[in-house]
Amino acid sequence: MAEHAARHLRRRGPVAGWCCSFAGVPPSPDHRLPHRTLSHAAAPQGPAAGSVCTGGEGPRKQQPPPKSPSSFHGSPSSKLAGLIDYPRRILSPGRVSPIDPDAHPPIPTPTPTDQPQPHNPEPQQPMAPFVAVREEEEEGQGDGLDLRLCLRGRDGGCVVVMDLDSAVLCGSSAFFAAMAPEPNAAAGARRIEVDGVDNVAAFRDAVELMFQADAPRWLARAGVSRAIAVLEVASSIMFDKGIRSCLEYIEAVPWNENEEEKLKHLFARCTFVEALSKDVLARLQTQPSSSSEDLTGQLIQSVTSSTNNSARKDMQSLINGLLSKSSVYQKDLSGLNKRSLYQICCSCLNLLVELFKEDLEPKCGTGQALKIRHNKPMIERVSKQSENLSWLFEILVNNDMAENFVVLWAGQDDLIRMHEQASPMFRYELSRISAGVFIALGQGKVQCPSDLRSQLFRGWFTPMLTDFGWLQRCSKGLDARALEDSLGQALLTLPLREQQSLFEEWFQCFASRGAECPNLSRAFQVWWRRSFAR
Repeated sequence: MAEHAARHLRRRGPVAGWCCSFAGVPPSPDHRLPHRTLSHAAAPQGPAAGSVCTGGEGPRKQQPPPKSPSSFHGSPSSKLAGLIDYPRRILSPGRVSPIDPDAHPPIPTPTPTDQPQPHNPEPQQPMAPFVAVREEEEEGQGDGLDLRLCLRGRDGGCVVVMDLDSAVLCGSSAFFAAMAPEPNAAAGARRIEVDGVDNVAAFRDAVELMFQADAPRWLARAGVSRAIAVLEVASSIMFDKGIRSCLEYIEAVPWNENEEEKLKHLFARCTFVEALSKDVLARLQTQPSSSSEDLTGQLIQSVTSSTNNSARKDMQSLINGLLSKSSVYQKDLSGLNKRSLYQICCSCLNLLVELFKEDLEPKCGTGQALKIRHNKPMIERVSKQSENLSWLFEILVNNDMAENFVVLWAGQDDLIRMHEQASPMFRYELSRISAGVFIALGQGKVQCPSDLRSQLFRGWFTPMLTDFGWLQRCSKGLDARALEDSLGQALLTLPLREQQSLFEEWFQCFASRGAECPNLSRAFQVWWRRSFAR
């Protein structure tokens, strides 16, 4: 039965083929020892680097690498380090039935004359990075499968044996062409053994690809991750057709972030022909920092000029994610230009001043606060610029660039003057911007000189007391409690004399308006203790 199965596996097909098995190599006629299956379970007793796998023979003895020209050391396949080493079941390309890795041939009962002697296995030596050994065998394979390829994992834990057509193998790979024995070396079968392979599965896939008539279809079924692994092996064994097919497939399909990182590491280690790899490299190469800065400024400018409120909020969230310090896309400030950001801030501030001036012009008709021009109410137009400035200030704070914004906001004398005359229905939007600045100062996110902080409080503290009730009713995400705490903390950073005048103003406002005024009682107690402690 075993002989019949062997003849069935070696039967010639219409095209050159290959087969592989996790079962053991048939024993040599010169050694009548019990058959032992080559599998990953028995691999810990495998030979060290440079040994020759003999399949079902008895105890393996370590042999030094042969000194004959058949040895092959320092091969270009040293790039195979770092590949995966898990075994997989191999299916025949269609010429024979799938080989069951769990099927084992019957074990003959040894006679007393050939009973194996007990032995003590020698400690396994460290395996070389990559060793390939070829040898002539006496038993012929015939039927076109005239070369046996044995792949062994780095730790000896995975063994794959493949019977192949040497003409196809050597014609596809310059590495195997140099390894294969001469055609007239022997009439029997020949053998190549490769030890120290980290990713046996990828190596086997690369060999399988040599025998595929439709390589793109095979790669499409395999997927991008396997194609990248095969590309690395193909580069190591100088499989030019495989390199071309892998690069063409990888360039034409989408990648996820993990696959992109694999490609970056692969191109950092391996060199490919520019004509083949230029399209893939075009998708991997990053843009210059100057180009990134210009593009970031254009994106932010587009957001601030957007006329769709819902789309503007979505784009703001997108930009925040890209510019965040914890983002995988942005690791430094190379993509953010401080000058361009402040130009956009000044543009929004100028528009805000123009809107308040427009509101104070003599009004025709009823004189309602909802003055409509360009089909947009004044409230909506003021709110848009206020949200833009608050968002820009948030970006500046997150990137440690916000001190100059405090200078700009503290010096808006025209807006401070027009705040008293504007309608309370939209003037509170100015205090929304002030609230963001006070919170950043109170939480220590922005550090400014004492005179700048004093100027800011002299200009915007009174409008804040006036608009706090409106900010509570129309919060738009503003935390009133955080504003009260931060406003008190920021006020306590001023000189004590200025603190006294501001706390007196707050005390009078709070006594008359109650909840419509921010509650600074805690900060007031701290100031009182510091000023009048015994």
